[in-house]
Amino acid sequence: MSQKTGNPKGAPPAEVLAVIHRILAENGREYVWHYVLAIVCLVAVAATTAFTAWIMRDVIDQIFYKQRGDLIVLICVTIMAAFVIRGIATYGQAVTLAKIGNNLVARYQRRIFDHLMKLGVGFFNDTRSGRLAAQINQNVSGIRDLLGMTLTSVARDAVSLVGLVAVMVMQDPLLSVMSLLIGPPLVYAVVYLMRRLRRATRESVQINSHLIGAMQEATQGIAIVKAFTMEEVLARRISGLIDGAEQKANRIARVSERLNPIAEILAGLVVAGVIGYAGYRSNTTGQPPGAVFSFITALLLAYDPARRLARVQVGMERSLVNARMIYELLDLTPQQGDAPGASAIKVGKGEVRFDNVSFAYSPDIPVLHGLSFTAEAGKTTAIVGASGAGKSTLVALLQRFYDIGGGAIEIDGQDISKVTKRSLRQSIAYVSQQPYLFEGSIRDNIRYGRLDATDAEIEEAARLAAADDFIRQQPLGYDTPVGENGATLSGGQRQRVSIARAIVRQAPILLLDEATSSLDNESEARVQQALTDATVGRTTIVIAHRLSTVINADRIVVLENGRVAEMGTHASLLADPHSVYARFYRLQGADGLGLVDAAGPATEAAESETNAAEAER
Repeated sequence: MSQKTGNPKGAPPAEVLAVIHRILAENGREYVWHYVLAIVCLVAVAATTAFTAWIMRDVIDQIFYKQRGDLIVLICVTIMAAFVIRGIATYGQAVTLAKIGNNLVARYQRRIFDHLMKLGVGFFNDTRSGRLAAQINQNVSGIRDLLGMTLTSVARDAVSLVGLVAVMVMQDPLLSVMSLLIGPPLVYAVVYLMRRLRRATRESVQINSHLIGAMQEATQGIAIVKAFTMEEVLARRISGLIDGAEQKANRIARVSERLNPIAEILAGLVVAGVIGYAGYRSNTTGQPPGAVFSFITALLLAYDPARRLARVQVGMERSLVNARMIYELLDLTPQQGDAPGASAIKVGKGEVRFDNVSFAYSPDIPVLHGLSFTAEAGKTTAIVGASGAGKSTLVALLQRFYDIGGGAIEIDGQDISKVTKRSLRQSIAYVSQQPYLFEGSIRDNIRYGRLDATDAEIEEAARLAAADDFIRQQPLGYDTPVGENGATLSGGQRQRVSIARAIVRQAPILLLDEATSSLDNESEARVQQALTDATVGRTTIVIAHRLSTVINADRIVVLENGRVAEMGTHASLLADPHSVYARFYRLQGADGLGLVDAAGPATEAAESETNAAEAER
């Protein structure tokens, strides 16, 4: 996501109008009648405010100066009616605008999440999840505030100010001209403050997103924090971010609040000058005081809308920064769209074929070089190799987390780049090396494999994954909440729930990325037998380090330097003592429980890139 700091100058009016126009174009139809109601209420507030100032002339002249007792009831009832209308209108506009604003926030939150789900894995590899969430939470309110301030400033404050100025001009044109002298210096002050506020606001949003993201990561990794006694280090880091956020917030407060004393001083000069001159003129000419009192009332009432209008541009600068940062995210184009005219894949036997596949995470760090092999339908193919050889990259490419640089990947003869990603991934069940569980119960997490799965199917999948026993020992059984990322379960238990999720999917292709790496020997034996049953009739690709998994595979593909070094069965590969596989076998240790990664000749850069991608997944 773009992190442009922008220039320090204030946003030009055309830019503000462009953003407002876009928001209205995208959402206006949904709220047209709500806006009509809000505008009517705001105009009523403005009209009754102006009426309050206008009627002061009759209050002073007719009731107090001329002592017209017959008008007391009429004038009092009229004033009371104006305040009743104003109260109801104020309530109506506040509730209506709040409803619009809350719905806008919810609408954009849904829209942003839907858009994020369309972005490729590469975007999330480059963006810290905690920081992204913090930026969204801070910025989404800018859309609401921008529209709310625009509507209230135009329909309420501007109309109120125009009405009150009209009353002032009707009562005393000369004093009106004197009062309006406050305008030019106030406008100059607003423009000056705008220029200083824009950059400070963007910097504040960014440093707060860093802060919230760092806090979230520290709490999620609390076990590592405590295990490595990182408390003081992280506390200093968080404290530094908090200090930076505090300084930015103080700077914004200093800049934005400078308008208040400027406005108060200018208003004080004008009000004092008007009262002094009006008092001198009244004493020398002897004219009735009603017009002057009405004028002064209008002047005092006009101060609040004038001050709010002066501040609205300052507030808009802050909201504009927020709104633009939201649109910077929404305007990101997904890098991996479906091909034009892409159709749903039709998987029959489930044969997977890699044909001369090349891939690089970045142009100068190639990972795969002309890789070719076939995973036969209904059989198990194991992928082994040193770290950085490209094992997990194959799994990512098969699911189209990334697009290949050359060659083709086919399923039953269908190029996966020409089918819809949704249909492709629905045909695949995936178990990652690092199982991820979502908020909810154990039953909910297994059901994510297939949302229409029945409770009986979920429990059968858990039994096949050797998870049923420990699940039933939980306080609420299958309905036990799993905690954040399954924190209430052990690593092996989380992995078995993840395997159950893959089993219940009933997909023709099964991808296992070191699926038994977190299990103890007994659990692995049970899960391996369950996987043997679950893979019957399914094409299975296994990223394998455990020897027990490799032994049972119908074919073993050995990768080295991003290329296929050799292929065969466990027995045929061991028959050649000089084979890469035989070297892995000798390095595994006497217990025969797992293959140890050898320090292969893969480049260190490719290894780090692949490991980063594996960690993100």
